[in-house]
Amino acid sequence: MRICVFLSAADLDDRYTRPARDFAKLIGKGGHSLVWGGSDTGLMKIVADGVQEAGGKLTGVSVGFLAHKARPDADEMVIAADLAERKRLLLEKSDAVVIMVGGTGTLDEATEILELKKHGHTDKPVVLLNTAGFYDGLREQFRRMEAEGFLPRPLSELVFFAEEPAAALAYLEADPSVR
Repeated sequence: MRICVFLSAADLDDRYTRPARDFAKLIGKGGHSLVWGGSDTGLMKIVADGVQEAGGKLTGVSVGFLAHKARPDADEMVIAADLAERKRLLLEKSDAVVIMVGGTGTLDEATEILELKKHGHTDKPVVLLNTAGFYDGLREQFRRMEAEGFLPRPLSELVFFAEEPAAALAYLEADPSVR
């Protein structure tokens, strides 16, 4: 399975890096590949390192203005012209999506895939990995959107919330659409 991971390229503390490293090892040991933003810094580097060390392949999709931070030893690295093309390529090259901790860029990527799912333009499974409760507020907002009629599909059809890396991967591996 080619798993796209949306996440931060920032240097973060152990409460975020440990679960990210654990998830990366599960990807690699499971024989899966990582599709990610291509950066060789921060949390993106930690995940790429973990996948590669566990035997998984790396497909990076960077963007021109960040190309100087691209990982040099990825199995494949594409440099997109802009952020819109980057998101499109990340989704094209993947079978499933996991949203990990991140800032506004991660949130932009997350809402785009959920919007595509909401309108039936993709059926890829999406997992929001809620490390250290990072997305508790967002989950509550999504629940409010659902309860007040802003979502035409049940939230459970759009995204699966996982609290731990093993639950995230188990959900993806159980999804028949990615086999």
